[in-house]
Amino acid sequence: MRNLAIIEAPSVLGLRPSGVQDLPEALFDAGLTAGLDAVRAGRVEPTAYDPTRDADTRILNPHGIAEYSVRLADLVGDVLDTGRFPVVLGGDCTILLGNLLALRRRGRHGLLFLDGHTDFYQPSAEPTGEAASMELALATGRGPRLLTDLEGRGPLLRDEDVVAFGFRDTAESTEAGMQPLPPHLHAIDLDAVRATGATTAARRAVGRLTARTGARFWVHLDVDVLDDTLMPAVDYRQPGGLSWEELEGVLHTALSDPGAVGLDVTIFNPRLDPDGSIAARLAACLRRALRARPDHVRD
Repeated sequence: MRNLAIIEAPSVLGLRPSGVQDLPEALFDAGLTAGLDAVRAGRVEPTAYDPTRDADTRILNPHGIAEYSVRLADLVGDVLDTGRFPVVLGGDCTILLGNLLALRRRGRHGLLFLDGHTDFYQPSAEPTGEAASMELALATGRGPRLLTDLEGRGPLLRDEDVVAFGFRDTAESTEAGMQPLPPHLHAIDLDAVRATGATTAARRAVGRLTARTGARFWVHLDVDVLDDTLMPAVDYRQPGGLSWEELEGVLHTALSDPGAVGLDVTIFNPRLDPDGSIAARLAACLRRALRARPDHVRD
């Protein structure tokens, strides 16, 4: 079992204060850390939310997101330097930028991007300016420099070091005018996952990310990758998605690999789960996946 450090990152700067900021407390209350070797490493509070779209970038709260990313990267980096495995509880998907900045300070890395959406919008196509619909584009260097070149280290990721896994929004994003995914970014949509089986697809994705000697990768989990009937407690719902068993298999496969260096969990909205049953199921899924032992030590 990994030595875990739980970081609370309840930012809604890339979305709105709808309830996703309550995710960390809900998962703690649901027993996330029961039986795990886990410490609580700290909490990074966001600046005040501004509902006004920035005139220059056409994004909500871009300066706040940039500033928040640096502070989150500092805490994630401190955890990494102690040899623990950071588990970052959001918040919206823009917390990914801070997690990746912490890794970018330490060299090249990959990303397993588990999300029902590809989140590759450009500001001109995102109807409300929510950066939580753009974080993968921003992380790979597409968008305003304020968010694509954090600390002058942009892009945070190379296209070829990303696997987008389990998304099912192609028709919706194409209709909205989202920029296409680049050819070198490896995309495995929900249909492709189902064609080979979730665990097999995950094994191939991890193999791609770790093909380089000493490769390391982060795992991003937006819970809307789950089937909408199982995970209705999200702000942007769409039909279909992974089963709990499929998600657990994917996470176990990823976290069993010694190349995995951290995990974030985003978008679960406890206010849409009044009896706490979904939080309990999510906590149990994560708990089992986080018990995974790395199969071997990578040189």
